[in-house]
Amino acid sequence: MNPTLTQFGEQMSHLTGVRAIMKDIIETLRSSNGREFINLSAGNPVILPEVEQLWRDCTADLLASPEYGEVVCRYGSSQGYQPLIDAVLEEYNTRYGLNLSDRNILITPGSQSLYFLAANALGGYTTDGRLKQIVLPLSPDYTGYGGVTLVPEALKAYKPTLDIDEAAHRFKYRPDFSQLEINDSTGFVLFSRPCNPTGNVLTDDEVAKITALAEPYNVPVFIDSAYAPPFPALSFTEMTPVFGKNVVHCTSLSKAGLPGERVGITLGDEQVIQYLEAFLTNMCLHSSRYGQAIAARAIRSGALTEISERVIRPHYQAKFQVIEAALDQAMPSDIPWFLHRGEGSIFGWLWLKDLPMTDWEFYQELKQVGVILVPGSAFFPGLQESWRHTQECFRISLTATDAELETAAQRLAQVVQQVYGRLPVTV
Repeated sequence: MNPTLTQFGEQMSHLTGVRAIMKDIIETLRSSNGREFINLSAGNPVILPEVEQLWRDCTADLLASPEYGEVVCRYGSSQGYQPLIDAVLEEYNTRYGLNLSDRNILITPGSQSLYFLAANALGGYTTDGRLKQIVLPLSPDYTGYGGVTLVPEALKAYKPTLDIDEAAHRFKYRPDFSQLEINDSTGFVLFSRPCNPTGNVLTDDEVAKITALAEPYNVPVFIDSAYAPPFPALSFTEMTPVFGKNVVHCTSLSKAGLPGERVGITLGDEQVIQYLEAFLTNMCLHSSRYGQAIAARAIRSGALTEISERVIRPHYQAKFQVIEAALDQAMPSDIPWFLHRGEGSIFGWLWLKDLPMTDWEFYQELKQVGVILVPGSAFFPGLQESWRHTQECFRISLTATDAELETAAQRLAQVVQQVYGRLPVTV
C-alpha cells in the first residue's frame, strides 16, 4: 500500500538529525560479524544502580497504594497528575523562591513533545499569513529541534562566537549578540542549558540579555533544562535555573533515569501554558499517569533531588574528566583539536579545526578502528548560512566505561594523525 502523503506527512515521515545517523550505527553494529565497537553514540543515560532502585521503590509504593487503580485505569487531566503538579510546585517554589501556582505548569509526554507543541502553536504562519520564527540563539544545539516544526522555514539559528584557548586545546561557544535578532517576527526563542550536545552553559548574564531582547516583543523564551538542577542536576559549573515573566522553564525526567516513561515538566506564563495544554489535549489527551505517579513520589520525598546531586552528577562529571585527560594524553599537540569546556550534560564535544574531510567521512574512518562517534553536523538545525565548522565537530557520549573512553581516545588520536597526514593508523 502506498498512500499519498500530505506536505506535513511527507516532512514528518523522514528521520532527522541524530535519528537518521542512528540508523547507520544500528546497521553497522548488526553487520559487525562479531567485531567489537566502542560505541560512543549513545544518548541513553547509564542505568545507575541507586537510580534504578529509586524508581523500583517508587513503583512498589504505587503498586501497594489504593490509588493504583485511579492512576492506570482511568483517564486524567490534560494538565497532568495532580500529586506530581503539587510536588513540582512545592520543590520549585521552595528551592527558588518562586510563587508559581497550578496555572503555571503543564506535564507533557517528554520534553520533545513540548517543543513540538510550542513550535507549531507559536512558530509558523499566523492566521493573517505572517511567518513567526523559532529563534535558536546559539548554534549548535539539540538536534531534535530540527524535527519539531511543520514549517521548516520558521526555524532560524545564529552562529556563535568562539572563545578559544589554543594552548589548552579548549574552547567555548558564546551567543553573538551583534548578530542575534529578536523582533515582532519572532514566535519564540529556544535553547538548551546545559546544552546537548556541547555541554555549554549560558551564563546568567547571557540568558538575561536574551530574555531582555525578547520581552518588548512579548516573545516567550523556552529554556530547555533537561540537564539542569534540581534534577537531574547535570551541571558541572555553578548555575541556577532562570525564571521570569517571559521565560518558559522546560525540564524532563529522562536523564534522571526515567526516559522510558516520557515525563516532561513545563513551568511558565499562564496564557502560554493554556495554549500548550489545549494543543496537548487535541494531540494525545494527557501524559502517561504511571510515570507521573512514581515521579511524584520521588520528588515529594526529596529523594530525586538528593540522588541527582549525590549520584548522577558526580558519575558524569567523573566521566568527562576521564575523556578530557585521555584526549590530552593521546591527541597530537600540533594538530588544531579543541574540546568544549565541560560545563554539563552527558556528552563531550570535539572540534577538529581544518579537518581535511567531512565529519561524516571521518565518522566512517573511525568505524574502521572500531570507534563510533556522532558526526556533529546533525546539531546545527536552523543554521542557514554556510559554515565549515559544522562539519568539523563530533559528539562523544560519556556513557561508556573508563577503559572504553581511554581506548577510544587513543584510536581517535591515531585516525586524526592519519587524516591530517601524519602517521599510519595501527590498532
